[in-house]
Amino acid sequence: MDFTIPTEVEALRRQIAAFVADEILPVEADRANYDAHGNIAGPALETLRTKARAQVLWSLQLSPTSGGRGLNKMGMAVCYEEMNRSIFGPVVFNSAAPDDGNMMVLDALGTGAQREKWLAPIARGEVRSSFIMTEPHPGGGSDPGMMRTRAVKDGSDWVISGHKWFITGAEGAAHFMLIARTSDDPRTGLTAFLFHKDAPGWEITRRIGIMGPEEHGGHCELTFDGLRIPESDILGGLGRGLKVTQTRLGPARLTHCMRWLGLSKRCVEIAKDYAERREGFGVRLSDRESVQLMLGGLAMDIEIGRMLVMKAAWEIDQGRYAQKEVSMAKIHVANLLHRAADTAIQINGARGYSTDTVLEWIYRYARQARLVDGADEVHKMVLNRHLGQLGRDFWSWDPATGGQDED
Repeated sequence: MDFTIPTEVEALRRQIAAFVADEILPVEADRANYDAHGNIAGPALETLRTKARAQVLWSLQLSPTSGGRGLNKMGMAVCYEEMNRSIFGPVVFNSAAPDDGNMMVLDALGTGAQREKWLAPIARGEVRSSFIMTEPHPGGGSDPGMMRTRAVKDGSDWVISGHKWFITGAEGAAHFMLIARTSDDPRTGLTAFLFHKDAPGWEITRRIGIMGPEEHGGHCELTFDGLRIPESDILGGLGRGLKVTQTRLGPARLTHCMRWLGLSKRCVEIAKDYAERREGFGVRLSDRESVQLMLGGLAMDIEIGRMLVMKAAWEIDQGRYAQKEVSMAKIHVANLLHRAADTAIQINGARGYSTDTVLEWIYRYARQARLVDGADEVHKMVLNRHLGQLGRDFWSWDPATGGQDED
């Protein structure tokens, strides 16, 4: 890999860094700008989004034809990490989950008509969206083969019945992407459907309370009883639901990691700043070996995370799914985020445990990282499966092509 980045990506990174420092961090520092669920409130968000659009720092991950800047995954890794120096950053730039992943899969797999109908309003920031897959027991979670929500053909429509839960952003979404069973075939039995919130035949039964701060729209439980979806609103083709989920979830897991690296760096920033100012028993905290070991270890682990993320991004940019690379990044960075927040709170003491900094926010948010988009244990099982298939080739480099062999 070449670890240099294009000059235009570095220019974007610098522009994003300045925007976060000058525009977003002052808003984040004022608790009056938070909503009841610990996220940025609507008026403050819209003001910042207007400024981000004016600086053309909007939906950078989308193709230019869909209103973005056409960043590849490596470019996204650089920019998303910088965006999430602030807890509010990604949503300001229209790069937050679940809209981020939904936009990318619609951009990649949607027809022209579907991109205009379903993608364009999300890309413009007019509506939010949600991805509906997870079900309560005995339905599908990490194993989509267990999915029980069904779509049955009736004339030119498909009629949906079933039960879903922990659906991120559902309460605030207008556009939905739903994975449902259309046959019992293990490979082609799932299909992805698109529908609008105003369609009859479904409801949000509750917004599920969680430990941490919430994305806009929360995490909801849904029931489907007669929702009708026309054939034209199938995404990716009948029986291609697994391909849709692969196309969406792999990059979405990786973009989580990109953002979490930014939060991890913010934790170190707050801890380092406090350690350099705070004295105890005549010694600055930053001069204590124990604190130096904490911060030095985190700095190393963040850099390891960046390498794992960039390797996975490079693999995807080569046209591959990068399943094992994404799983390794997901495990490492999810655990890193929790460790970074915990260490920073420890160094800050009572100040870190209070709401005087965002450390307690990040700490509560971080615990979900080891669960969302696949628990640690599921990703380790994926890695073990690849190890069984590849053996020693699990650890390999792509050889250069077109060059001459050395004697």
